[in-house]
Amino acid sequence: MSAQSEPLVLFAKAARVYPKRVWGRFRKLKWGAMVALLGVYYLAPFLRWDRGPHVPDQAILIDMPARRAYFFMFEIWPQEVYILTGLLVFSAIALFFVTSLFGRVWCGYACPQTVWTDLFVWVERLVQGDRTKRMRLAKAPWSLEKLGKLTLTHMLWLVIGLFTGGAWVLYFNDAPTLIEQALDGAIPWSVGVWILALTFSTYFMAGFARENVCTYYCPYSRFQSAMFDRDSLVIGYDTARGEPRGKHKAGDSWDERGDCIDCHQCVDVCPMGIDIRDGLQMQCIACGLCIDACDSIMDKVDRPRGLVRYDTTANQDARAEGRPEPSTLVRGRTLYYAAILAVVGGLILVGLLGRTEHSLHVLHDRNPLFVTLADGTVRNGYEVNILNKTHGDADYQLRVEGLPGAEMRLRTAGQEHSGDISVFANSVGHFRLFITAPKGRTDRHDFDIVLSDADGQVIDRYTTKFVTGDGR
Repeated sequence: MSAQSEPLVLFAKAARVYPKRVWGRFRKLKWGAMVALLGVYYLAPFLRWDRGPHVPDQAILIDMPARRAYFFMFEIWPQEVYILTGLLVFSAIALFFVTSLFGRVWCGYACPQTVWTDLFVWVERLVQGDRTKRMRLAKAPWSLEKLGKLTLTHMLWLVIGLFTGGAWVLYFNDAPTLIEQALDGAIPWSVGVWILALTFSTYFMAGFARENVCTYYCPYSRFQSAMFDRDSLVIGYDTARGEPRGKHKAGDSWDERGDCIDCHQCVDVCPMGIDIRDGLQMQCIACGLCIDACDSIMDKVDRPRGLVRYDTTANQDARAEGRPEPSTLVRGRTLYYAAILAVVGGLILVGLLGRTEHSLHVLHDRNPLFVTLADGTVRNGYEVNILNKTHGDADYQLRVEGLPGAEMRLRTAGQEHSGDISVFANSVGHFRLFITAPKGRTDRHDFDIVLSDADGQVIDRYTTKFVTGDGR
């Protein structure tokens, strides 16, 4: 390479995207989705649900100190983490299912990054003007006008970020109480740290990172193509109809040319800054704004709408060959996604319906496994946990079945019990259980520890082992 040649540039700074305002059916749909989702996010912590005395009445609450999660009529305990796991798996499969049908509509309409970026762009446009004015302001030398507009923009972004972080912590605290603490300036420092962290993360992600999150940070954009097939509904440009493209003036003939007038509007309105005419790209979030822009131009030049539209590869090929367009909903991929959803949803439903208000868990001592007493009998020790999910104190009876000649002693907090015990509301009772029985013919013997209510009705039972020898 000669001394005068330009240096090889391997990396370039990403160009700032200034999406232009557009109006149409998909822009209206995005506004509707944004208002609905933000409304749910900001207002849901204030919904109330009566669960009785001494229990939070917030409809949606993750109570970290009490280790509970409340969702309207459901109360999830740490022991029921499998339900939360099932919900996460169900949500992931539902996302795959929707993607196989309609492409990245989640990204375009419901993803938090998209929703808050839309809101931030709206604020930016409100203060600084539409695309051309914002680009001109960015390139303009510093002045009082530029300083004032940028300051106001960033202040409004920070306010939105503050409300975002403030709303998030409401899901982990009683909302009215925390609001009152905020007004009095008495927010706990741990809560305040989370609010500040979420404020500035929202400010950065929606104000600066924007489309780069979808392109470089989010793994979904990388593996989405694995969920697409020829029948997936994606945004596409009708090349056969649009090419050859070129400028068009009123009165010019449309013969020997395509409908695309190369106005660049589909690019100007794209929040990702891509040209959909180059084909489906990883960055496309299927928001449909390019469709609105193109349809408005087609109306102006008196050409049919749909040059850019939601379509499938299979439909495009069928039209080109003069065949009927195939069905895109019922196919192998969607059927097995639907089947997995049905199975996972069924398991979650069974788990919810099969929940009990009382449960018993027993853990055999490991060191030592058994103790031989002076009279020749053998004693085993157990950790017994009784879970009382009700909102009132409960009395229980504990007994042994299937172990002839067994005697039991219960101990908790230095006190011994004969078998009648109590557990406070919304808590776990921890007990030490010692069982003494004659040495049997085998070193290990299965038996049941039975939990009953105060009336003797069996609530739960746990099968464990009584060990009398080491098997040698």
